[in-house]
Amino acid sequence: AQAILAQAILARAVARPKKAPPRNHPPPNPLPSIMASQAQISKKRKFVADGVFYAELNEFLMRTLSEDGYAGVEVRVTPIRTEIIIRATRTREVLGEKGRRIRELTAVVQKRYGFPENSVELFAERVENRASCAMAQCESLRYKLLGGLAARRACYGVIRFIMENGAKGVEVIISGKLRAQRAKAMKFKDGYLISTGEPKKHYIAEAVRHVCMRQGMLGIKVKIMLAHDPEGIMGPKMPLPDNVIIHEPKED
Repeated sequence: AQAILAQAILARAVARPKKAPPRNHPPPNPLPSIMASQAQISKKRKFVADGVFYAELNEFLMRTLSEDGYAGVEVRVTPIRTEIIIRATRTREVLGEKGRRIRELTAVVQKRYGFPENSVELFAERVENRASCAMAQCESLRYKLLGGLAARRACYGVIRFIMENGAKGVEVIISGKLRAQRAKAMKFKDGYLISTGEPKKHYIAEAVRHVCMRQGMLGIKVKIMLAHDPEGIMGPKMPLPDNVIIHEPKED
């Protein structure tokens, strides 16, 4: 009797169908999660990723090319390749001997961000008027201070150079332990300088740098107000909204 019961239980176990998977369960994804996220990246994530890439690249170039008058970077993404345009006052030093340095920088950027071979290219563009470039003047002031020049003298030298080369106004703020142990801030101004409104976005060039002195850190801030240029080469093309032009009276 026990043998018959065991055979019946075994037969039922064999005949029982396998449990079907739940209907709402998705099929396993053959692609890795990273590839899937790259393929279907949201607009928000894309803009954040682009911003992080630009910030990191700018910081790297700022530290690497500080002695060569680095004045900003522009990233252009084309369907074929990504173009990175480095603006500097001394492009010969950025390019290096027979273009060696720019090739080294290209290799570093390509390796760090995982670009495919020959899909990223770096170019060097010369800044036409270095006196109207806040970044270049900030670096110039930084190296003057590191060379041991007095803060007041260095600031006035930079202000005079900027104003002589056609700027409308300039402001230099230097803060930290300048001479004594007590930290303070010194502000130097010359000319006409706006600080609010829409024209500020077009007319004001601003840069901040940090100088590691023996006593401690110094902060430098340079603000330059550019002059109006109808061609848009040496300054903004858009005129100031409160600029009044008085025409000569017509002859009768």
